[in-house]
Amino acid sequence: MAARGRYDYTLLTVLGILVLSGLIILYSTSAYNGEVKFCDSSYYLKKQVFATGLGFLAMFFTAQLDYHRLKNIAWLCYLVALLLSIAVIFVGREYNGSKRWLALGPLSFQPSEFAKVAVILFLASYVTHNVKKMYRMRTLIKIMIVVLPIVGLVGASNLSTAIIILSIAVVLIFVASPKYGQFIFLGAAGAGFMGIFLALESYRLERLAVWKNPEAYEKGYQTLQGLYAIGSGGLFGRGLGQSIQKLGFVPEAQNDMIFSIICEELGLFGACFILMLFLLLIWRFFVIATQAKDLFGALIASGAMAHMMIQVILNIAVVTNTIPNTGITLPFISYGGTSVVFLLVEMGLVLSVSKNGSYCEEEITE
Repeated sequence: MAARGRYDYTLLTVLGILVLSGLIILYSTSAYNGEVKFCDSSYYLKKQVFATGLGFLAMFFTAQLDYHRLKNIAWLCYLVALLLSIAVIFVGREYNGSKRWLALGPLSFQPSEFAKVAVILFLASYVTHNVKKMYRMRTLIKIMIVVLPIVGLVGASNLSTAIIILSIAVVLIFVASPKYGQFIFLGAAGAGFMGIFLALESYRLERLAVWKNPEAYEKGYQTLQGLYAIGSGGLFGRGLGQSIQKLGFVPEAQNDMIFSIICEELGLFGACFILMLFLLLIWRFFVIATQAKDLFGALIASGAMAHMMIQVILNIAVVTNTIPNTGITLPFISYGGTSVVFLLVEMGLVLSVSKNGSYCEEEITE
């Protein structure tokens, strides 16, 4: 258990192994694309290592803070996330047909990744201030209304991240609410909202058709190649660096479809090892949340747990064609500088809770 005044070293160890494994897998997956596009097989690795270094600095800085101090500025983080999401719509940089990035000179970042962390902090603070009213349906509706603007703005260009943000909100409300029957209504309302959102753009409905019958559509090519990679890996895989599908058959293999390359190179056992690391990470979030001294800390850890769990499940579901392709990355494994930076900031928040807001084992025994 996390002791007061000490970080959760189990969480740090698992995180370190996961990040290191992710960098090795990323290099193996991206070397071919890097060589073909940039004449540098380590192009993607270098950028990811740089982002990971920044992320670890941000993580340790965040972990040193007392998370209680963030309660009063949580609304400001949410406001900044809203403004950045609006900016993406008007001045965002488009890549592969999606406008999701803001450019800062030579650098670019995805505000939607910051929005995930901002929503966790904001809702943790908002729910804590209204905890005595959580049994009222009116309070739950009010919270969802507050969250819907960021969901809508992010969803305009990035439906997958909007789904994750909405899911995080539902989980945090569920954790704090004493009445579970209210979630039947919220679930129906959420399903209706997502149905309307899908119908607004024809390409989103097209994804459903591609999902049902990928062989009949050109856009099903990536899904089929990913499934070929998974099937060819067998139990033990072809060996690290020996993937065939990453040689241009799976487009942008280092991004959303990287789990298929893991299965091809490392086989079922390698894929299970990566999944076990995620399960251990989620388990530590759960322990920290249950041992937190206050609701605010418990909700921060619960939000991080929900984020990690939802994103991992959705990514693997997409790769295996269990759900339609939504462009969700695998945390700490897929290529993406903004993603890894803000994921590590999120880890810093959880470490702050483990250090400043958890009971030690002696206290529990007493």
